[in-house]
Amino acid sequence: MAAELTSTKLNAENHLLLDQPLLRLPHELARRNLKSIQRVVEREKECVLPSLKDAANAAMFNHQTPEQTLATLDAMISRMQGLKRKMENLHQEEKKVHLQSRKRIQHLDQLYHIPSLTDVKYDQWSRVRLDRLVIDHMLRSGYTGSAQQLAREKDIEELVDLNVFVQCQRIAESLRHGETKDALQWCNENKAALKRSQYNLEFELRLQQYIEMIRTRDRTKFVDAMVHARKYLAPYDETQSAEIHRAAGLLAFPPDTKAEPYKSMYASERWIYLSGLFIRTHHELLSLPSRPLIHIALSAGLSALKTPSCHSAYTSSSSNPHSITTSVCPICSTELNELARNLPYAHHTKSYVENDPIVLPNGRVYGLHRLLDMSKKLSSIDAGKVKDPITGQIYDESDMKKVYIM
Repeated sequence: MAAELTSTKLNAENHLLLDQPLLRLPHELARRNLKSIQRVVEREKECVLPSLKDAANAAMFNHQTPEQTLATLDAMISRMQGLKRKMENLHQEEKKVHLQSRKRIQHLDQLYHIPSLTDVKYDQWSRVRLDRLVIDHMLRSGYTGSAQQLAREKDIEELVDLNVFVQCQRIAESLRHGETKDALQWCNENKAALKRSQYNLEFELRLQQYIEMIRTRDRTKFVDAMVHARKYLAPYDETQSAEIHRAAGLLAFPPDTKAEPYKSMYASERWIYLSGLFIRTHHELLSLPSRPLIHIALSAGLSALKTPSCHSAYTSSSSNPHSITTSVCPICSTELNELARNLPYAHHTKSYVENDPIVLPNGRVYGLHRLLDMSKKLSSIDAGKVKDPITGQIYDESDMKKVYIM
């Protein structure tokens, strides 16, 4: 009884290993919002305070007429009103992030009030998590409309990252269509964070702009391209010198060249590469997993169940019409067998092998006493014969060999 209670007891900490991104993203969004507030305040302070000081000095020493002083003050008031509107918008964003965090914390906190895996509340919580994982997969696959509709129907909009993935897919799609404007604007908004990134997204985007100028083969565009290279590519000389040298070589090669690496640099597939690079960079900056969470969860579940027999060369009972038993192993099913083929085997610390194992000529291992008992109960089996319960093959008892577990 104690063993049963232990096996069904819910360990909330283990469950939360998969749900770490659920709280990381709101934290990253809140941090970015705070940085935006700081930048706006600093920018306005640098402009308004000197102007205010100059206006006060001018009024004190009669360097300005009252009308000029009032005009200066009106301009400063107008700037401060603009600052107020920006701050209100950022405050609304902050409130949304806090609401999202509160909903997610409440969702995860429910686990700590569920004592057992057999509790009906755990089934309900698991269903919500499954909906979250499905929506996450749909968003990453580009089915944003369907994902939004499912989130509304399940009332879990605060538990999924709709806006983040919609923006990501929009920019990635614009890159696939040969446009860099939105991606460069995103880079400018996240310039400080991109300095710590392992990817060189902004450099690659600027390089693509350079390539498109060279592609025209217009001499005036060549001049613009060189100015562009000095302004945007030269600062990366220490880390991307090889790419910059290849970019310079493009001036001598037309778009239809067969010479590498210039042929690849001109290729339209570079836009697909840039789209994928943006997605990887975006996910890295927001602490989002590179793979869909449902893939991670499915891989962990399949690996926990997988054993060497699941991919044995011998036919499993799930696909053998002559079998008199039914396999309930998900790995052996036709739907999941191939998906689990390259996953590691489960780590078992206890052995569940029969204490008197034997092996039949077909390579299958069974317990001796149970196999003999089953064969005796079958009237179609002659004395001294045994029947494989999986394949239905019949063998002499003398064909059985003792198995020793190492």
